[in-house]
Amino acid sequence: MTSKPLIYLASASPRRSQLLAQIGVPHGVRPAALDESVLPGEDPATYVERLAQSKAEALWDQLVPEERLPVLGADTTVALGKVMLGKPANSAESRAMLEQLSGRTHQVFTAVALRSDAGCESRVSVSNVTFRDLTAREMEAYAATPEPLDKAGGYAVQGLAAVFITRIAGSYSGIMGLPLSETAELLSAIGWTPFAADVRAGAAT
Repeated sequence: MTSKPLIYLASASPRRSQLLAQIGVPHGVRPAALDESVLPGEDPATYVERLAQSKAEALWDQLVPEERLPVLGADTTVALGKVMLGKPANSAESRAMLEQLSGRTHQVFTAVALRSDAGCESRVSVSNVTFRDLTAREMEAYAATPEPLDKAGGYAVQGLAAVFITRIAGSYSGIMGLPLSETAELLSAIGWTPFAADVRAGAAT
């Protein structure tokens, strides 16, 4: 087990940091703040890939040569067709999102990008999530909790909202915010290998 970071994570999301630690990737956390507005005509896959790449590039450009490590950026959005649901600002917005998701299948798009000396490579994960019909009482109660407020689409698959979900097709970790299969593929390009003795689970933050 080592505490020396292999990469920097350009995200403040504790879930992404936990997922990296889960597969044994030592990392430092250095969030990159960007304007996350959707560009005119931008579809969900293009949107999350652009932001993931931009976050990785932004932090890479901030690093001085002596502290430079590969940078991992990621971004997630929830979409009903071409309509993207961002992060609710309050319980009313959370309730409105739940009403749209109730009894329907939506898509979760998550992109991951790795910036290194070799350039910037990215991958996009798309998962389908089906909600059962929700009652007004359930939506009101969930929206009143703090859980939805920093989550794309206004819910956390790993939290209380798990009771709403009847089916998932795709990457569970991608729905959480970091598709681990795609992340491992990108990290292999910088020499990281899953299950190797010198990369036991742990993270430097």
